[in-house]
Formats: sequence, structure tokens, C-alpha cells
Amino acid sequence: MTHPDCHVCANEARFDALPPRERIAHDAHWRVAHAFDSALPGWLVLLPRRHVTAVHDLTDAEAVALGRWQVRLSRALRDETGCVKTYVMQFAEAAGFGHVHFHVVPRSADLPDDQRGPAVFALLGAREGDRVTEERADRLAFALRALLGRSDAAETPE
Repeated sequence: MTHPDCHVCANEARFDALPPRERIAHDAHWRVAHAFDSALPGWLVLLPRRHVTAVHDLTDAEAVALGRWQVRLSRALRDETGCVKTYVMQFAEAAGFGHVHFHVVPRSADLPDDQRGPAVFALLGAREGDRVTEERADRLAFALRALLGRSDAAETPE
């Protein structure tokens, strides 16, 4: 089920036409995308493939896969970006983005103190010139796919 005013559902409806940055990896339950307005390379968004607006409405299968994806993505980000940890956050409150989604964000050792923890959101909603370019996000998508050990075909986590 999709929702007409949902950005995530609109992208899911055109899944086969999405660029690499919008479908880094996926399985039957989840899709991984690079954030489109981030100043931080590797800011990933983990999205359920059906419309759901609250974590408690995830199915058991979606919940199990969620945990696996969060760990796998954190490992891939560590290997690709050299980050010392990842932040995993979920709010789903912005207009058009009420669809549950999880931010999986690489936190580098040199990230300034005033951008750590929840303050990392200062790097989201970046101005056009400060954003990770589509080309760079696509290159990251291919690198992360390789690290996740997957082809462009759907994958079911172990």
C-alpha cells in the first residue's frame, strides 16, 4: 500500500527507474538510499518498502530484517568511510516524510563536537552547493553495494 503524499512511496512506485543512490541495496522489506540533501557523504536512509508510519506497525519479518540491515550498513560505512561509529536515528515527522525511515549516519573521528549526536542533523537539509553531489552519491552506492556483497538483484539478509 502506498500513500499519495509520501515521498518514499513515490520513489518505491518507480523502483526500477531509481538511480543507484536511491537503491543502494534492498530486499523484500527494505530499501537503502543515500540522503538527497546531506552535506555528509554516506548519510544513508533505510526505508520500508511498504507504507508504514510507526515502528510498532512493522511486521516481525520487517523488524528482524531491520536489525540485520542496520548492522550490515554500519559495517559497510565503516569500511568505506573509515567512520568510528554510526548513528542510527528514526523520527519520521517532516511533511511528506511520515513514512518510517532510519538514518544510518557515519560519524568520523574528526566530526566537530558541535555536529555530534543529534546536532549531526545540521548536515541534513544542506544548501545546494554544500550537498553531496548525485555523482558522488552514486559512486558511494556502487562501493557500498560491493561491500555488502551484492549485485543489483534483490537480496535477502542472512
